[in-house]
Amino acid sequence: MGAVVTAVVGKEDDGIVVGDILIHLLDALDGIVRVLHIFGCEPTVFVPCVVGVGEVQEQKVGLLLIDVLNGTGGDDLVDIFVVVAGEEVARVKLAGGGYAEYVSVKYDMLMPVPKNCSMVEAAAIPEAFATAYLNLFIEGKIKEGNTLLMNAGASGLASVIIPMAKAFGVRVITTVLTDEIAANIKHLNADRVVVTTKENIADVLKEELEKGHSVDVAIDCLGGEIMGKCIHYLTHGARWIMIAALAGTKTEIDLKNIYVRNVRIVGSTLRSRTPAVKAEILAGIVRDVYPKIEAGLVKPTIHAVLPIQKAEEAHDILYQGKNVGKVVLTVG
Repeated sequence: MGAVVTAVVGKEDDGIVVGDILIHLLDALDGIVRVLHIFGCEPTVFVPCVVGVGEVQEQKVGLLLIDVLNGTGGDDLVDIFVVVAGEEVARVKLAGGGYAEYVSVKYDMLMPVPKNCSMVEAAAIPEAFATAYLNLFIEGKIKEGNTLLMNAGASGLASVIIPMAKAFGVRVITTVLTDEIAANIKHLNADRVVVTTKENIADVLKEELEKGHSVDVAIDCLGGEIMGKCIHYLTHGARWIMIAALAGTKTEIDLKNIYVRNVRIVGSTLRSRTPAVKAEILAGIVRDVYPKIEAGLVKPTIHAVLPIQKAEEAHDILYQGKNVGKVVLTVG
């Protein structure tokens, strides 16, 4: 991954010109691009109108596993922190991915940094919290007293979803591969941690159903054969939300069980949402979740902080599944 240090020498309607290369703001950037000056749009529509060198003081970039799988360091999933006119702003969403220090951004794609968060902690918030909010509250319609199944409890997303759900009075079941990982996520305070090398998660869900604690919402990044075996043991009217299929794209489902129990299988990705929907999600986080963050009830889990020059090392951490929580890159 290379780096380019240059200055903007012109602009087009749909991008900026760096040297003789037109960078489309919605296209993936190849490598790390340092833009010394960028032209935005009207100040009533976009913030900032013009970002100068002295106005941007500190940036942090949060990495997601999907960034690594895409091989570019992002696909509308890179979180870049800027300071505009002295005010800390929590995120800029690059719709096409890539790493950059300065970008033009529509005002409704920005979030403030929560009062009790460092910039490193804040870098781990936007994408994971947006995905968590989308799937818990918009797709999952989860309520206080419900039970949530969150697979892959050591993932960066689970490190947000579990405490967020707990902060809203939800009972949480999660899965991990080993006792060591279970110990590493103890601070997330899941109500039940299932070590899947020792217990069958389908059997656990059957037991929970028989005890009256059946799952109302499942957020599943694994899929695979086990998904079809688990979906039989949900609450009537439950929502099973598929956000990825890391364990396999095929499963076998008893369709009669789906319609008899009114179970809904929902496919969900943040990246496919329109800018307007994404803006609504971010506004919802600030309105509903920030009070929980500022009260200390929800905080991102940081696994490692590395300089952006070690981006490949950060990618390797995610490739190898070594992380419990988020990996953050510092810029500058």
